Amino acid sequence: MLTNTERLELRRRRMVESPPILRGGFRPFFLGAAVWAIIALAAWLTVLFGYVSFESLENPLAWHRHEILFGFVGAAIAGFVLTAVPNWTGRLPIAGGPLAALFAVWLAARLLPFVLSDHNSMLILVDGGFYLLLAFLLAREIIQSRNRNLPVVAIIFLFGVAGILDRLEMAGSLDSSLGWRAGLSLVVLLIAIIGGRIIPSFTRNWLASIGAREPLPAQPSTLDKLIIALTAAALLAWHSAPFSLVSAVLLSSASVAHFLRLSKWQGWRCGSNALVWILHLAYLWLPVGLFLLAGAQVEIVTETAGIHALSTGAMATMILAVISRASLGHTGRALITCRKIVVSYAFITIAAALRVQAALPIGDGQVALAVAGAAWFGAFGLFLIRYGPILWAPRSHENTKKAQA
Repeated sequence: MLTNTERLELRRRRMVESPPILRGGFRPFFLGAAVWAIIALAAWLTVLFGYVSFESLENPLAWHRHEILFGFVGAAIAGFVLTAVPNWTGRLPIAGGPLAALFAVWLAARLLPFVLSDHNSMLILVDGGFYLLLAFLLAREIIQSRNRNLPVVAIIFLFGVAGILDRLEMAGSLDSSLGWRAGLSLVVLLIAIIGGRIIPSFTRNWLASIGAREPLPAQPSTLDKLIIALTAAALLAWHSAPFSLVSAVLLSSASVAHFLRLSKWQGWRCGSNALVWILHLAYLWLPVGLFLLAGAQVEIVTETAGIHALSTGAMATMILAVISRASLGHTGRALITCRKIVVSYAFITIAAALRVQAALPIGDGQVALAVAGAAWFGAFGLFLIRYGPILWAPRSHENTKKAQA
C-alpha cells in the first residue's frame, strides 16, 4: 500500500505527464457539462416539437429531466468539487488516467440509455454509481487532511442515491418522484452552502481591490447556517407534505430569508465586474424559485414554474457563472470577461425568464419555450467557443515558458 508521500509523488508525476485536458477535474467536466447542456436540451426539444422520435428512449420527458439534473448539473458539480477539494485540503488533484477513467464513467452513463433499457441494472449502477464513487474519492481526501467539508461530500453521496432512485422510477420499479425531487433539493442546498461562501468572498475582494468603502460583505455566520437549515426543512416539507399550508409557509419563509441574505452581499456595488454580478444574479433565482414553489403549494401557480426557476434559473446561471470564472483562475489567466461571456450571461437570463414564463399563463408558451431553448444554446455555445480552447490548453505561464524556449 502506498504511503501518503508516495501517493502525492505519483499524482505530481501524473500532472506533469498528462495532457492539459487531464490536469484538473474542472477541464473535462466543465467541457462535458457545457456540451451535454446543449445536446440534452436539443434532443428534448426535437421530441417536444415533434421533429424526432427517439425510440430507444422509453420516457423522453423523464430522460430530459434526469439528464439535465444528473448529467449536466452533475458534471458541473463534479468539476467544481474535484478542483475545490485540493484547495481545501492542500493535496494534489486527481489527474491523468484516474481522471480520464472517472470522466469515462460519467460519459458512459449519458450514452448507455440509447443502447440499454431503463430496466437494465448496469445503466442504473453506472449512472448513480458515478456520484457514489466521486463521494468516496473526495471523502478520502478530506478525511486524510482533516478538513471540515464532509457535509459537501455527504450531499454528493445523497445526490448519487437520488440518481439511482430516479433511474429505478424511470424503470418502473418505484412509483414515486422522490429521486429527481431529492436531487433538485440537494443541488439547491449546495448552492446555498457554496454560494454563501464564494459570493460574499469574491464580492468583498473585488470591492476592496477598487478601494470601496466599508461596510463590505462578511463571511457566513450562525444566521447563514439557520437559513440553510430553514431551506432544508422547507424542501423536506415539499417532499413529505406537498400542496399543504405548512410547506407553503416554510418555502415562502426560506425565500424571504435568502433574499435578505443576498441583499447583505451588496451585489448592486459590482455592476462593473461581470464575473461578480452574475453570481448575485444567479443566487437571486433561488428565492424566486422557492417563492414560486411556495405558490404552487396553494395552487396559485404551477409547480413547473418554481422548478424551472430553480433549475434553469439558479442552477444553470450559477453553473455558467462559476465555470467561466474558475476556468480562468485555474488556468492562470486574468479574471477578466470578454464580450462573448457577458452575452452568454444575458442569454442564460433570457432562457430562465422565458422558461418560467412558459409555465405561467402569460403569452404563448410554445414560443417562449422555443426562444428559451435558443437562448440556452447561445449561452453554452458561447462558453464553448471562448473557453473550449482554454480548457484544452496548458496554463498560461506554461505557454509563456514554451514561447520563451
